[in-house]
Amino acid sequence: MLLLAINTSGKQGSIALAQAGEGAADVEIIEEVSLAGGTFSAQLVPQIAGLLSHNKFAKNDIGAFAVASGPGSFTGLRIGLAAVKALAEVLQKPIAAVSLLEVCAFSSGEPGKVMAALDAGRNDVYVGDYEIPGNGEVPRESLLTRSEFLSQARGSTVVTPDSLLAEAAGSAGLSVVHLPPISAVAVARLGWRKIKSGETVTPELLEANYIRRTDAEMLERIGQ
Repeated sequence: MLLLAINTSGKQGSIALAQAGEGAADVEIIEEVSLAGGTFSAQLVPQIAGLLSHNKFAKNDIGAFAVASGPGSFTGLRIGLAAVKALAEVLQKPIAAVSLLEVCAFSSGEPGKVMAALDAGRNDVYVGDYEIPGNGEVPRESLLTRSEFLSQARGSTVVTPDSLLAEAAGSAGLSVVHLPPISAVAVARLGWRKIKSGETVTPELLEANYIRRTDAEMLERIGQ
């Protein structure tokens, strides 16, 4: 199966083409290309076409899609998801929506209790609590203040691609794994796992995962 993976969640993005046989444990990465931040809308479709052409494939060869669904940049995520929705609708192919926090957790290779962390700006942190290997529980993802993150991460290994969060966690005495930037290759690898297990969505059900505070949390914060 030919898999197209897209990550447009941050300042920089990438797309990757990967291939895997039925039942394969992992994908073979064919090629990855970078996308410059700020111009995703102009670059994405031409880059996908160029990537396919360069590797002698056509869009009809694509068997499935993997896309970063958040958390991240509102505009960036919207552009990536819109492109995947359109292609998957035309080709009638499944989509694996991949949480960037989950990518961090599973690409770290760390066993046990893991807290994935991404900078959310304004002194906030996106976090995801994971148990690896999974214990059947649905992972919990939330938006915390920096101090809440450092407090709740105790007892877990913090995994993050953000150098400032890694430094803060290390200074607080936490166990930390500093990851490389999240790429479309990592999205493809986790996406393939989801596709194999049937965790896919149709274009009309594909949505961004922005991880916002609840109304009650917002009111509490305003009142502080």
